[in-house]
Amino acid sequence: MLFTPAIIALFAGSLITSGLLVGAALAGVPIILYWNLRDGSELQLKLERRTYLISTCVAYAFAFELISMFLFIYTADSIHSFFVGAMCAAGSLNANQWGYPTLIFRIVNFLLAGLWLIVNYTDNKGYDYPLIKMKYVLLLIIAPLILAETVIQAQYFFGLNPEVITSCCGALFSATTSSVAADIIAFPQRPMALVFGANMLLLPVLGIFSYRTGKGGYLFAVTALLAFLISSAAFISFISTYFYELPTHHCPFCVLQWEYRGIGYPLFLALLGGAQAGMGVGILTPYRDTGSLKGTLPAIQKKLIFISLISFASFAAISIYQIIFSNLKM
Repeated sequence: MLFTPAIIALFAGSLITSGLLVGAALAGVPIILYWNLRDGSELQLKLERRTYLISTCVAYAFAFELISMFLFIYTADSIHSFFVGAMCAAGSLNANQWGYPTLIFRIVNFLLAGLWLIVNYTDNKGYDYPLIKMKYVLLLIIAPLILAETVIQAQYFFGLNPEVITSCCGALFSATTSSVAADIIAFPQRPMALVFGANMLLLPVLGIFSYRTGKGGYLFAVTALLAFLISSAAFISFISTYFYELPTHHCPFCVLQWEYRGIGYPLFLALLGGAQAGMGVGILTPYRDTGSLKGTLPAIQKKLIFISLISFASFAAISIYQIIFSNLKM
């Protein structure tokens, strides 16, 4: 295991977060089963006091989960110099079999943590806490995933061996390898660019429609998730090559380095934030007719639509600017 301040912070923070969330999920089970605001019993009063504490603790835990996602990526990039063959985070994550599974869990949990925070914020806007059972059911789903992330991340960090010779990003993100990334790279760039462009045009159309009418929340959420997946694939397929000005370099991690002004961080934040906000619109849609939320939920959904559109527009704008002004012409 490599002992660096960032690794120790991630390990300790994940351990605390997963323990806190598992405990909160178990403490939330009685709330799911017995919560009833019309009941003035002693049990209900205990549940009301308990939920304030649990919600606050979980909110801080998920805030750490969001921040630590980027700390993990930064750490993976910063330790690449310890491994022969690694040039960026791609090689560090490939140093053992747990690196990329950890990254996948972190991406999934980043999105789910954001959704829980959206639900919790909306629930607190209703005088009768109409989403309280739903948010604790969601917590029961997320907590085991956070725990699994912590275990897999520990396996990754404890299994790091500086004597291991790993692969560079040029070998990992190549059409000649057998992987999902290779399939994306091998896919013709022109059709991929058309799909990317069509999705980026469709998303604002659906967003404006939903913003004005309050309808189509589910469709916008699905399209936002597709925009995240398609944009990620498009970045690996062809957008990244314009940043590196090299048609054979498809690595999604080298853009995190200061050689490229760390432009990868705002790009990935835009993608994750756009998907998170867009999915938030969909998860709140079933509660638009809830009495205590009628005055606030539409406004919350409008803000989420705006954040999602601005996020994806930022990603598209940076990408298009680089494509136009790059020295690489294809």
